[in-house]
Amino acid sequence: HGFQGPGGWYIENSLTTLGQKDPVSEYNSQLWNSGIEANKNIARKQKRRLTYVSNVYVLKDPANPQNENQVRLYKYGKKIWDKLNDKMNPEFADETPVNPFDLWEGANFKIKIRKVDGYSNYDKSEFENPTPLDEDENKMETVWKTEHSLDAFTDPKNFKTYTELKEKLDRVLGLSTGDTTETSTGPEAPRNAPFDGGSPYIPKEAVSPTPTLATAAGEETEEEMSYFKQLAED
Repeated sequence: HGFQGPGGWYIENSLTTLGQKDPVSEYNSQLWNSGIEANKNIARKQKRRLTYVSNVYVLKDPANPQNENQVRLYKYGKKIWDKLNDKMNPEFADETPVNPFDLWEGANFKIKIRKVDGYSNYDKSEFENPTPLDEDENKMETVWKTEHSLDAFTDPKNFKTYTELKEKLDRVLGLSTGDTTETSTGPEAPRNAPFDGGSPYIPKEAVSPTPTLATAAGEETEEEMSYFKQLAED
């Protein structure tokens, strides 16, 4: 997650990655189920940003030639994942499934980036025909041995606890926490609701650029794509 409220920025890994409850996801569900469109828009802005990380072998990178013939960690979003998944699990019976990561029967992937309405677009990216990574199996073994561990991305020690995240969420969004003095004899209103009587709570607009740490919340940035940009072929 990566968003700004009146109390600052909330940039944290979501506990849903570990299959656990996450306070932002719970709060967004409350906003969405309120039936108020303004609250749904807030939930959309605060939604979890889904990202994937894979080991890749860089064949060509003219902008950063030091990456060529090296195994790198590549962080990408749903668009690229959909292309990978379609290749591994084709929709039609006359298409042959291909595991792009297989060293012997995988396929090279050409990343082609265009600007569409001011955003990076990967629709033109495509796979080549399946082929071994190299004719030399000793080289392929070397590549395999230089792959990076992905354990850190799902290691619980790199995630804050539910309580810590809830406290930060309340602070960032200005939600009431702790005991308060009651001044009404009527039923207690929900303290974690972002609206009162149908008037939605709307966070202040961002007044400073999104910090680079937003990448930790799963947001794909231009900088992260830099060493792959020049793989694009017109």
